[in-house]
Amino acid sequence: MMTPEDNVNQRISARLRIERESRGWSLSELAERAGVSRAMVHKIERGESSPTATMLGRLSGAFGLSMSTLIARAEMQEGKLLRRENQPVWRDPQSHYLRRHVSPRSDLPIDLVEIELPAGSDIPMPASSYALARQLIWLQQGELVFIEGDTRHEMKAGDCLELGPPNDCRFVNETKQTCIYLVVRLNQAVS
Repeated sequence: MMTPEDNVNQRISARLRIERESRGWSLSELAERAGVSRAMVHKIERGESSPTATMLGRLSGAFGLSMSTLIARAEMQEGKLLRRENQPVWRDPQSHYLRRHVSPRSDLPIDLVEIELPAGSDIPMPASSYALARQLIWLQQGELVFIEGDTRHEMKAGDCLELGPPNDCRFVNETKQTCIYLVVRLNQAVS
């Protein structure tokens, strides 16, 4: 029996293929642009492997998209109200990080995403996944260490951080408790 997470992974796989083909790119070209192996891209597109958060960050960055936008394109329908039970949820198969797209799909240039980061997690994200946006991280529960290039930000519940220029970064939960944070992303138009 297919779980909702399996269904999301299938839609993400199909969306990756659509994004690649709409640009006229081969598997090899996408792999090169994302800095990953062609075999891995092929397995993900065929639904034979579930992408990790880091892998989705690399692939979406190669397309000039945020991970949020890529998943939203795979999952969401138009509408002003997106009820919690209908919000797309994706779990990283490696770290078990849980990502919930909270904001409805609309013409507003904003994405609101809730993340549950398990204890002991360390999730790297390439600078390319932040290239076309400005972002805030608002910690709701627990503690989060956000490493932006060489800068380490130690955050506690209620803290809000504006990200600087695109830089390789890491989301780290050094505690024994899950932390929950919101990412508010202002998307810039692609020229």
